[in-house]
Amino acid sequence: MSLRVAVQMDPMDSINIAGDSSFALMLSAQDRGMEVWHYDVASLAYETGDAPGARITAHAAPVKVQRVEGDHYTIGERRRIDLAQDIDVVLMRQDPPFHLGYISSALLLDRLKGQTLVINDPREVVNAPEKMFVLDYARFMPPTLIARSVEDVRAFQDKHGSVVVKPLHGNGGKAIFKIGDDRMNTSALFEVFNQTWPEPHMVQPFLPEVSEGDKRIVLVDGEFAGAINRKPGKGEFRSNLAQGGYAEAADLTAREEEICAAMGPELKKRGLVFVGIDVIGGKWLTEINVTSPTGIVAIDKFNGTDTPGRIWDAIEARL
Repeated sequence: MSLRVAVQMDPMDSINIAGDSSFALMLSAQDRGMEVWHYDVASLAYETGDAPGARITAHAAPVKVQRVEGDHYTIGERRRIDLAQDIDVVLMRQDPPFHLGYISSALLLDRLKGQTLVINDPREVVNAPEKMFVLDYARFMPPTLIARSVEDVRAFQDKHGSVVVKPLHGNGGKAIFKIGDDRMNTSALFEVFNQTWPEPHMVQPFLPEVSEGDKRIVLVDGEFAGAINRKPGKGEFRSNLAQGGYAEAADLTAREEEICAAMGPELKKRGLVFVGIDVIGGKWLTEINVTSPTGIVAIDKFNGTDTPGRIWDAIEARL
């Protein structure tokens, strides 16, 4: 019997099929004969009833995908499905930001445990925000400050000079700022950050090595699956592909192999099957991406590998 897969993700019209990891996973599932459904997280619902237990449902539609720009999918009639009764695997692939809406949907999906497999494990996604989970591996990180107080930031600048400031739950390289040695905009920037986000913010020394690239390393069920080096575009220090960066082939340094070995068993134990970590300069770990990791299309392009197939192998093994 073929698997029935529901993909919780952003609208199909919005994706860039040339590099979208969710699309690649859907193509791979379809090639394996799986039945693929698509739904928006906003349609997720939990309903109690007279019988023991409850229903977790979504308004989903069967979808067929093909790698044809402008004609990359056909979608069937949308209907309400029971994610426990009608589906074997849910891929939680909607893009962050990681906020209360994201957390709430993950906690609802966690109630499918023992009935439908959710990847990545939703409870562990809640427990492992990208820029917080990484603190468990601080020995591999650059010096890091998590704070809201501008006084704390100034003291950190006294030690490290130029710094980079990031929203703690941001994504895609958005709203990342460099403050130079002159510190001219420190107060103004933190006024904006503190008015925009209620949580503290991440501050790290600016690493000049970022000009040589920010490596995305993908781990599948705790094992190294491939890597790309993302380099900043002209006039940028951010290397995210979504911010104009470009990718090139990459191997691992000895330090990066050590990082993967250190966290691999924990990722597997937590049910974090598809994870992307970011490393600068071959040695500085900056993020562990578990919400909706990307990069597998570029990795496979350079390496001739089949990372979506490897992810589905890991999922089927868990079933």
